[in-house]
Amino acid sequence: MFERMKEDIQSVFHRDPAARNTFEVLTNYPGLQAIWLHRIAHKCWVADWKWLGRSISTFSRWLTGVEIHPGAQLGRRFFIDHGMGVVIGETAEIGDDVTIYHGVTLGGTSWNAGKRHPTLEDNVVVGAGAKILGPITMSKNVKVGSNSVVVKDVPEGATVVGIPGRVIAAQKPKNENDPMNKIAAKYGFESYAVSPDNPDPIAHAIGKMLEHLHLMDTKVEDMCMEINKMGGDVCTKSIPSLDPKDFDDLDLSEEIRLAQEAFDPVI
Repeated sequence: MFERMKEDIQSVFHRDPAARNTFEVLTNYPGLQAIWLHRIAHKCWVADWKWLGRSISTFSRWLTGVEIHPGAQLGRRFFIDHGMGVVIGETAEIGDDVTIYHGVTLGGTSWNAGKRHPTLEDNVVVGAGAKILGPITMSKNVKVGSNSVVVKDVPEGATVVGIPGRVIAAQKPKNENDPMNKIAAKYGFESYAVSPDNPDPIAHAIGKMLEHLHLMDTKVEDMCMEINKMGGDVCTKSIPSLDPKDFDDLDLSEEIRLAQEAFDPVI
């Protein structure tokens, strides 16, 4: 039990830079207090002491502003920041290292018994005021934008925003041996401009051109192969490969500065 409590306290320090010391976290973080009270309520609920479990849950809501049904299942290092107005339903399931902010509802859309509340897998982050409704699944590493209303499953690594929630970005598996990804890692940008954290219009334009060139190269290579099969003699020289080592001595600082100046608004 004490090991879990230590984990919970450390998770606050990891995810809230405002946390200064352990005593402050113990006494002034209602989300943490709500989780600890829920663990007691959940044990009562599982032991079939339903009334006692609900009563502890009601006391927790009065004390912290967080309402967690004693039947809900919470994972390790779950963090509720600020806490006020959070509602978590009876059949909700929350994985490890999940973070939710104030005003979040994990609610149901049916009065029928059975699974009717969401499942949040590991490392999900839910922004303030978001509503996740029904027996749906937020897969690992999903981010839900503030005030979104989500009523459908969200795939792993995706970002969902809006009413109703729509996926605006999804993680794609990276090939670590891809030269473009090696260069991206070296200079801090994503190949093909797919990073949701990189809205730079120049990077986006370059990404589109690279995608276009890659497709053209593929088509030309296929065409050359067919011509050679018919007796032609074309495309005898291979296209030079792109080697990340060619970029080792490249200083992009001046180009980056000029690009930033070009896109800075005139005041």
